[in-house]
Amino acid sequence: MKYNYCYELNSNMEDNLPQPKPLSKTKMALSRIKRRILKHVWLARAGVVGLSFLGVYLTFVIVGFILGKTSLGNFIELSGDFFFTPKEKIQSMEGRTNVLILGKGGSGHEAPDLTDTIILASFSHQNPDLKLISLPRDIWISEFRAKLNSMYFWGNQKVPGGGIVMAKSVVEEISGQKVQYAVVIDFSGFTKIIDTLGGVEVEVDIAFTDKKYPLPGKENDECSGDPEYKCRYEILQFEKGTRAMDGVTALKFARSRNAEGDEGTDLARAARQEKIIRAIVKRALSPKIIFSPRKIANLFKIVKGSLETDLSDSASAILIRRAISAQNNLKTLALPGSLLENPPKSIKFDYLYVFVPKDLSWEQIHKWFNCTLEGINCN
Repeated sequence: MKYNYCYELNSNMEDNLPQPKPLSKTKMALSRIKRRILKHVWLARAGVVGLSFLGVYLTFVIVGFILGKTSLGNFIELSGDFFFTPKEKIQSMEGRTNVLILGKGGSGHEAPDLTDTIILASFSHQNPDLKLISLPRDIWISEFRAKLNSMYFWGNQKVPGGGIVMAKSVVEEISGQKVQYAVVIDFSGFTKIIDTLGGVEVEVDIAFTDKKYPLPGKENDECSGDPEYKCRYEILQFEKGTRAMDGVTALKFARSRNAEGDEGTDLARAARQEKIIRAIVKRALSPKIIFSPRKIANLFKIVKGSLETDLSDSASAILIRRAISAQNNLKTLALPGSLLENPPKSIKFDYLYVFVPKDLSWEQIHKWFNCTLEGINCN
């Protein structure tokens, strides 16, 4: 009969190994509780999400009282709009609400009512989805013989308060999308918002230098006879990499349009504005801001003083909630340059630098917007 030496060896080794101490009753009880919690981890996660929304809701409540809402009943109604997002209280089409965001120079600038920042924000009511699409300011609008960035100005010239109406109408023509609302903010408010947020982090993909960034108030300075009028400008330099920016720096990064090389184009500027907007949204929706009634109250006050909009209070509350829900599915894009062309300066375009659609119609641009908002590839 063969003897199993391996078995004997293993048996002896096991006998010589230190034996684990039995768990105490307390540790055994804790272990059972842990297993039960982990079995229902989905429930724990749902609780965290629920508490997060409850926290946002309570913050919204506190801010309402800080800002002095007219009545408790009205305030409770707005809070309910924020939490439950009733569809009947907001305009939409095919499950989306589109908001035109315009940034203007404001007082102290040579052209205070030109909107150099033009973004279409599209909110989904069916999925947590938010898309921000930048439009070049230099798109030529032949019907008005002017650029897109002047539509707000000309609308206000025709009828007081008509700037928003005209800008929305023209963007509808370009995009093929119904624009339900608009928001106009001047750049002084823009810088204050970023500073109140504690600054933003922006990824600079391409380093660039702009030697002719205009200084506010220096537009007509004779510069003591300097033929190059250098005193009217500031030299900007941005190095490649992640950069922390305060409000003034972010504004310069977004508005620079005389950089050397490709960064001096309108399309490049639209892409930079896209980055700033994304950084602002990311920072504004961070827990540090959302759960700080003081910061939110300060933001509301800044926005109220530098904002023009046709959004109702209820629609604003609903869109804030939609933006919070979509923060992990936020996409920022720019209208592709491949759909536009830059014709030679001529009398037809008042000798201006402009963009026109490649096929001289908006059809391909309409198609691009439809595909982008539906999230499908139409190439």
